[in-house]
Amino acid sequence: MTKLTEQKLVWQPTPTQIADSNLGRFMRLHGIAGYEALQQRANTDPEWWWNAIADLIEFTKPYDKLLDIERGLPFARWCVGGKTNIVLNSLDRHRGTPIWQTPAILGEAESGKLRTWTYQQLSAEVSRLAAGLDQLGIKEGEVVAVFMPNVNEAIAGLLAIAKIGAVVMPLFSGFGVEAIVSRMLDSEAVAILTVDATSRRGRLAPMKTLAIEASRRLPSLRHIICLKQSDVEVPPSRLDVDWAGLCAGKPCDFPTKEMDAESPVMLLYTSGTTGKPKGTVHDHAGLAAKFSLDISLFMDIRPGDRAVWPSDMGWLVGPLLAFGFTMVGASFVLSDGAPNYPDPGRMWRQVESYGATVLGLAPTVIRGFMNDIGTGGHDTSKIRLCISTGEAWTPDAWWWTFEHVLHKKSPILNYSGGTEIGGGILSGSVVCPMKPCAFSGPIPGMGVDIVDAEGNSLPDNTVGELVLRKMSIGLTRGLWNDPERYLDSYWRDIPGVWRQGDWAVRDSDGFWYVLGRSDDTLKIAGKRTGPSEVEGLLTATGKVLEVAAIGIPDRVKGEAVACVVVLGNGVIFNEGLNNELQSAIVEGLGYPYKPLFILPVQDLPKTRNMKVMRRLVKAACLGKPLGDTSSLVNPDALQGISEASLQVRQLIDA
Repeated sequence: MTKLTEQKLVWQPTPTQIADSNLGRFMRLHGIAGYEALQQRANTDPEWWWNAIADLIEFTKPYDKLLDIERGLPFARWCVGGKTNIVLNSLDRHRGTPIWQTPAILGEAESGKLRTWTYQQLSAEVSRLAAGLDQLGIKEGEVVAVFMPNVNEAIAGLLAIAKIGAVVMPLFSGFGVEAIVSRMLDSEAVAILTVDATSRRGRLAPMKTLAIEASRRLPSLRHIICLKQSDVEVPPSRLDVDWAGLCAGKPCDFPTKEMDAESPVMLLYTSGTTGKPKGTVHDHAGLAAKFSLDISLFMDIRPGDRAVWPSDMGWLVGPLLAFGFTMVGASFVLSDGAPNYPDPGRMWRQVESYGATVLGLAPTVIRGFMNDIGTGGHDTSKIRLCISTGEAWTPDAWWWTFEHVLHKKSPILNYSGGTEIGGGILSGSVVCPMKPCAFSGPIPGMGVDIVDAEGNSLPDNTVGELVLRKMSIGLTRGLWNDPERYLDSYWRDIPGVWRQGDWAVRDSDGFWYVLGRSDDTLKIAGKRTGPSEVEGLLTATGKVLEVAAIGIPDRVKGEAVACVVVLGNGVIFNEGLNNELQSAIVEGLGYPYKPLFILPVQDLPKTRNMKVMRRLVKAACLGKPLGDTSSLVNPDALQGISEASLQVRQLIDA
């Protein structure tokens, strides 16, 4: 049993908080007595549950059949016969309501320049761009890529593409040419939205130049639509379309195209580390319903909320803000650049100056702040909840956030799922008590379970694979033009269930914990352990800023622990520190977990949403092929690890 499951309750909602929550109102509407009763009814009567969730969104034509599994469970069809458009739910539904004149986007450039767009202004920008895309001849079902930094127009781009019935393909703003080409070739994208250049930590980074270079290898590409926002001169391309010129004179009320509920709206590629990235497909009704479920009912986001949630348009959080937060009429800070540049406490300054009520983050972000400037003295008292996603917490980072950011007054809502899910599998909830690092439980109706290799359900306090036994309305409809890879990736490892690829455990009180990716999990002396348990012991020493705990082949134990660490400012690695760090792990977990080595490096490889890629750390230490690294914000970190690992390679090879 993991030590995480031995913790006590540290926060409980009041009856008033439960009653005033979105989920509390939903339960009253449906005559449900409480959270446990909701879980039970959703899992025993999924048709009632998913009809109730579909009722959260608007259709222009009601669906005839909720769920069709004639082609088998992996290829389920939802809301068959219905018609809608995700933009109808994200923007059009607010027309004529008080939300229409409230801020949608609080866009802050790296320079500090602020551009606030109300819902009315956002809708007008979306309409003008949609009319321009329509004029270019972009048709329903064609793929349009968005390769842009976090500027207001990126949000308008996502919504405009969906508005005309085309398929949105968000790309990470830090991609190089090869990553762009691989995804656009696979999708046969016909257009790309980009900017001439953007500022990254004070330096201009070209983007249109990369799009032009990629275009030479993309036979399907017809247009490069560029927003000019700098003085950088970019050589022209025969595919050039000027963004401002395209939108000039276009109507601010261009009609939203009525789409079949099952029509694809978004093609979002996963950040895989081997093989080509997988293109997950999401449709209009499914994505809208899943976002409504997760954001409204479980995250409890409401009109008037203001969110600070650093991310990128290329990962799920970007579309979650663009399509999801707008559904409920909330505002969000769209921050171009890093959360700690140009000033180290930029994120906390935004929380204070914009009056943020919601803070979204990855635990890695917190570890950076807690070992540096903390909150920088900024006022965080208006935050009513924190949403955490991307990776597992270490207890020290969780407690620091609860004490120093939330002042033990507000909950941390853990949220875990992914690109393929279209949102979450497990989540916290404001109607449930809270334990450190835990999830309140599964999002209902998905048949979430923890199983062994044969698919048998495991008892409490036993680590196993996280799976789905039932279909979810938000689940990817497959992989783009690759049904066999879809089945191989998610459905065939454990027959009859969706395998998420995460290790999880449920404690005796019904709280759930994600321990990391299945291929990240350590198996030491026959016991599975999440890397976060080892990592938490090292960061708790105050000497280590970040750490990746990995498993190294061992002739005796099968696998031994190794730790790649980034030390705190001014900390020197020597034999004494090495012994101190090893002792911290041995005292916390036992002698079998004594690391084979502790390797200090300058940086760990991370995705744009700050997830540490332990599999790549392991590959670099072992000198193995790295595979696809295009999802990384800092690929140079791998070279540093490879070079540093030479000094311990003899231990690995022994």
